[in-house]
Amino acid sequence: MRLPRSFSGWTIAVFGFLAFALGLFGLISPDSLLALLGFEVLDVRPAGDYTLVYMAASSMAAVNMGVYYVLASSANYTPFFRWTVPFRLVTFAVFSTLVLSGAAPSEFFGVGLWEGLGAVITGFALWREGNLLPARQSANAV
Repeated sequence: MRLPRSFSGWTIAVFGFLAFALGLFGLISPDSLLALLGFEVLDVRPAGDYTLVYMAASSMAAVNMGVYYVLASSANYTPFFRWTVPFRLVTFAVFSTLVLSGAAPSEFFGVGLWEGLGAVITGFALWREGNLLPARQSANAV
């Protein structure tokens, strides 16, 4: 596997590595991740509480996403880099709204901030590299 070849690639690689690492952390110690995010950790879970199942599913998704990001950065796949920017900004908006509405604890804002700040940095890197917008092909190209 190659190292990223651009600043934008490095932003994607770092995000991917962190997503992978936090996903593993959530799989290994879901209660610790819940506590880190500011959620209440119960000593005993009542019947019908699927918190740990949800933690395993979302942590596994983070592991997979981390791998996708690292592989995309290794391949310098700038279309993927561009696609992440608006979706990570949407994630920032949704997660921030959850905190502001009281549905999530204030510590959870860190997740939204991580997504939003990462999106802005990746977008800035793409802009600096002249890759923020896809290149237009001429009308004569097939």
